[in-house]
Amino acid sequence: MLPTENRLRRREDFATAVRRGRRAGRPLLVVHLRSGSTDPHAPGESASPTRAGFVVSKAVGGAVVRNRVKRRLRHLMRERLSELPPGSLVVVRALPGAGDAEHAQLARDLDAALQRLQGGGAR
Repeated sequence: MLPTENRLRRREDFATAVRRGRRAGRPLLVVHLRSGSTDPHAPGESASPTRAGFVVSKAVGGAVVRNRVKRRLRHLMRERLSELPPGSLVVVRALPGAGDAEHAQLARDLDAALQRLQGGGAR
């Protein structure tokens, strides 16, 4: 599970990541990344932690399948948080094929999307 300080929960934060961030699509998921901005909700704090949120719609499958996909994505993202700039906002949206995918397939798609987002920007 993701630590509390690394969870993206507010609707405004999801919207910021999706609208103002960069996007990379893969066959199983789409990743939106808003790099290293300071948290506007924490005045005086310059190095806010990287936060991640997940969107898994009913198109992915029933409740059991959706929850399994979310658990897998949270686990994968937890291992990759340290690779992202501090203060980043990440939204991972699962596509319908993610429900049938193996853990390794999700990991490959997540790694490829994150690498594309970080490699294309100022790093």
